[in-house]
This record gives sequence, C-alpha cells and structure tokens, in this order.
Amino acid sequence: MSDEIIWRPTPEFAERSRIGRFMRAHGIGSLDALVRRSVQDAEWYWDAVVRDFGIRWTRPYTRVLDESRGPAWPRWFPDGLLNVSDNCVDRHVDAGRGEKVAIAWEGDDGEARSVTYRELQRDVSRLANALARLGVAKGDRVGIFLPMLPETAMATLAVTRLGAIYTPCFSGFGAQAVISRLQDCEAKVLITADGFLRRGQVVRMKETADEAVAACPSVEHVLVLRRLGRDVPWTAGRDRWWHEELRPGPDTCAPIPVDADHPAIIIYTSGTTGRPKGAVLTQGGFLLKTAHDFAYCHDVGEGDRLFWLTDLGWLMGPMVITAALAHGGTAVLFEGVQDYPTPDRLWSLVERHRVSVMGISPTAVRALMPHGAEHPRRHDLSSLRLIGSTGEPWNPEPYRWLFDNVGGGRLLISNYTGGTEISGGILGCFPVAPVKPCSFAGPIPGIAADVFDDAGRSVRGEVGELVITRPWPGMTQGFWRDPKRYEETYWSRWPGVWVHGDWAFVDADGFWFIHGRSDDTLKIAGKRLGPAEVESVLVAHPAVAEAGAIGVPHDVKGESLVCFVVLRPGQAPSEALRAQLAAQVAHGMGKALKPERVLFTQDLPKTRSAKIMRRVIRATYLGREPGDLSSLENPASVAAIREAK
Repeated sequence: MSDEIIWRPTPEFAERSRIGRFMRAHGIGSLDALVRRSVQDAEWYWDAVVRDFGIRWTRPYTRVLDESRGPAWPRWFPDGLLNVSDNCVDRHVDAGRGEKVAIAWEGDDGEARSVTYRELQRDVSRLANALARLGVAKGDRVGIFLPMLPETAMATLAVTRLGAIYTPCFSGFGAQAVISRLQDCEAKVLITADGFLRRGQVVRMKETADEAVAACPSVEHVLVLRRLGRDVPWTAGRDRWWHEELRPGPDTCAPIPVDADHPAIIIYTSGTTGRPKGAVLTQGGFLLKTAHDFAYCHDVGEGDRLFWLTDLGWLMGPMVITAALAHGGTAVLFEGVQDYPTPDRLWSLVERHRVSVMGISPTAVRALMPHGAEHPRRHDLSSLRLIGSTGEPWNPEPYRWLFDNVGGGRLLISNYTGGTEISGGILGCFPVAPVKPCSFAGPIPGIAADVFDDAGRSVRGEVGELVITRPWPGMTQGFWRDPKRYEETYWSRWPGVWVHGDWAFVDADGFWFIHGRSDDTLKIAGKRLGPAEVESVLVAHPAVAEAGAIGVPHDVKGESLVCFVVLRPGQAPSEALRAQLAAQVAHGMGKALKPERVLFTQDLPKTRSAKIMRRVIRATYLGREPGDLSSLENPASVAAIREAK
C-alpha cells in the first residue's frame, strides 16, 4: 500500500465544505478536535448537528441521550416526536422549494423522468392514503420489492409517513430470499412491480412476488406498480394496481409524529448460519446518521445532485434517497447497470444529469476498467465535486484508475465504511483532511471507533478488531424480535464494546485501512492478515480482474492460503500464470504466505452490495454447508468455485 498522500484539500474547498463551516461555527480548529469532542460530549454534538440541519420536530426532545438501559440499548432524543417523510418532503415545500427537482430518474432503456418536491409531497400523500385504506397503520410492516424508480422513493416515504415500517428487498432477489424477509417481519402488504428492465431484458418481478406471497400468510395485499405494462398473473381481492388505488384518494396526508426511536426500516443482513438478521433502524436515528454522514463526509447539500450506483435492498439505496431529500437536494436514481447498452453508460448518466456527488463500489470500478479509460475521458464530468465509495476494501490499481480517469486527479474519493446496523459509516474521509490511496482519514465524528488486539487493548500499527466504545444515533435497535442474537453478535466479546467484525489497521501517520471481515481472517505461520491484502497483490497482475483469498486448515501452518482468481477478458489459465501469481504473492507478502493453491474460476460469489463472500468460497472449497445465500448477486458462482481449476 502506498504511503503517499494522494489528495489534499485546498483551503477554499475545506472552508466551503459543510464540515468546515460546522467546525468554524463552533470554534473547532481541527478534525481530530472535532472527533474528540463529538464522542466526549455526545449530547452537545448531536444537538448541534440537529440544529445545523434544521431537522423539524413536532415536539422537542427533553434531552439528547439516555443510557440508563446500557450501551446496547440507548434512547436517543427521548420525548421528541418527528417524522422522516415530513423532514424529507414537507419541510422543503414549506420552505419554498416546492418547484425544485427532488428526484431525477433514468431507466435501463433511457427513459427519464423528474419529480419536484411539490409533486413528491402529493404522490407520497396519495400513496400513504392508499396504504391506510389497505389497512396499514403505525407499526405495521410493508415489504418493498421494486427496482430503483421514483415510486420506490415514494414508497419508502409513504410507509414512514404512516409510522409504519418498510423492509426493502433487492430487485434481483429470487422468491426464497423475499419469503425469508416477509415471513420474519410478518409483512402486511408487499409493494412490487409488473416487471422491470435489466440489460434490456424483462425481469418478471410480479411472478417472483406471487411465489413469495404464496408462502407468506401475513401478506394481505400486493400493490403492483405498472412499470412495463405487461400482462401479469392476478389474484383478485389480494392484488391491487398502484395507479387505481391512488385515484380515489385526497392529495394530502399529514405525517404521523413518532418517537425518534420508533422503527422505520427492518433491513436484513446475511448471517454465516441460520436465517438473515433483521436490523431495526429508527426514524430519528436513521434520518440523523444518514444526513450527518452525507453532509460531513460526502459534502452533500441543497445544491447537490446525488447519485449512487445501488439498489434499494442495499442500505445505500435508502440512504441516498434519505440523504438527498433530507438536505433539500436532488436524488438521481438509476434502474440500469453501469455498462449497458454501451460501456460509457455510467459516465453519460453523470454528464446528462449533472451529478455533483457520485458513489460507486470498487467492484463496479474493476468491471469498468477493461472497457478502457477513454470512456470517462470523453464525457464532460466537470459537474462532479466528489466521488464516494463503499462496499468493500479497495485495491490500489482500481483506486488510482478512478482517481486519475474519472476524478482527473483533482477530486476527493470519499472512502466510507460502516454497515447496515450502523445506519451509515464508522470510518470516512472528509473535505478538510488529506487521504492516502485506499485509506480512510479516520473515525466519523460521533463514532468512538478504535482498534483492539485479542486482549482488548487499543493498538496502532497492527491489524486488529474494529470496535466502537460508545453508542451513536442510528445504531440498530436490535434484530427484529431477536434481542439475544443482537447482543451476542455485537456486544458479547468485551463489556460495553461493539465489535463490528472488520479487521482495521491504523498506520504511523494516523490513516485507517480496512482489511476485510474478521471472520475471513487469515492466520498463516503465526501471521494474521486480512484477505484484502493478498487480493490487492493478485489484482495488481495485468492478467487478473478479481481475486478471493481464503485460509484453509493445514497440519503444520495451522492454515494455508488458497487463492481464487478471475482473469481479464482475453487471458487464459495456464500453469505458467499460476506459478507467476503464487510467486507474486510470495514476493509481496513474504515467502511464508506463498499460496498453497491458485485456482482459476469464472466468477466469485458476491453480495448485491459488491462484497466478496469469502465464507461461501471457503465453505464450498471445503465441501461444507455455506450458510445463508439469500443476498448473493450471482448464485451460479457457487458452482464456479466448485469447478475452479
């Protein structure tokens, strides 16, 4: 990993940034001082953030934080009442922004639409009224199984407007994955579409929804959006057309005030065993944490057009919708994929919609690189002020490709890591701080992050567990109806300490790095390391597109290293290439870490948020049960691992 600082803020950029203005307003002279004060005096900090954003309360809170139930179960903003939908829509209409574009949308086929804040208020209200007529009330659960459309944002806002709770499902899910989520949360209504387009092909979404609902007796109604106008199977009495249900209703629906800790979202994350975990995110916590991170890490404000390459089923989907609208900006939503129908689709979208803040995962960048740097270079990307990234650790080569060819060597890559259960980030980059390639500047303000060794001691200069030592707004209020599993997952290793499950490293200059999931740990010949380190060495080879590294049992070393590689187009497996790659790892990581095997595969199992599922690779390689596969983007990859040679 390079020790160079790749980007430094200009004084003008830092001063104009939202975090820079916040620091100036409170007389705070450095980022370190801000982070320190934000965790030592959380009540001061989060109250100041609420005021900075102008978050609207129906009834003011009496204090900021009540920790009487212990660090795993804090109460934030007790006695305060608010509503996410009110803060994302009505507040801006009331402030005179009704004619501003709230959502700009582009479909897989190039169709485009925009929705103003006033139109959004009307359509969200009409949908909320329709849901209420279908029996949805405060606390009820609603599944949302839609591609990225303006109506997808409306659905999230209509559900929260009623004080109900939504469960987002990936648009590409099969029926079993939808079933597990709807059954666990006991959804009352499912919102879906007749279908959508992906790479020009029709995805038969309604048929998948029908199969799922047949196994979910709690679902009383299926509300169907007409996206394609295709004929679909229909169950009379249960199925309702979106457009028909909205017709008879009034155009107004007052947002229902709820406690800040009232659930807003139940979003499911994959477990290594058993059923997926339903993380409960709250109206006040999710709103505040998401708005906070996008303002102070990604510098999103009222004048921005925010786009992230994502789906509603990955938390980045709800976050992008909420963050853009909470700040009165414009959310740019995209139904398609980054390289269809032409390799420059993503860059043409940025140019057409004048995107100012764009988010992308390292996996998506690696997929775009083989198309060539000429594609981003021939588009006018001057609207971009900042590039966000999240989903997995970076490798240096794709990071540099993005920095040089998309950012022109001038834009901050705002690297961002956290999790579904966080409602956002733990570590980030900031418009006021320099970064090294692939690094994080440090903990996000309000997050008391640290790195612990096996004995629970804070360490620097060595890989350890990423932990959080104090509560923050946005932390999950447990797993849905399974508080014991939540406590065991995050709070059982050290008293009062959240163990996130990532390996982290802080270098001598104070820059932070993530080295993968701690349950993916490699420990070979007594050396512990994250798989991302090995994978970065492999993808630096010109023949390699992607890599996955796992540790497997070894009689002498304890574990040995096995590497799976996906080759670039035009490259072919060979024994000579296998030997080259093994030698490259040994040279880069040390002779003791030379792979026992290098295997060529057609694909690596990845989640829809682009994370390589190394536990699935390892279990498949060892012939074991791989656990929950419901979040796999590419189920056929499991067979590809079995067939790797």
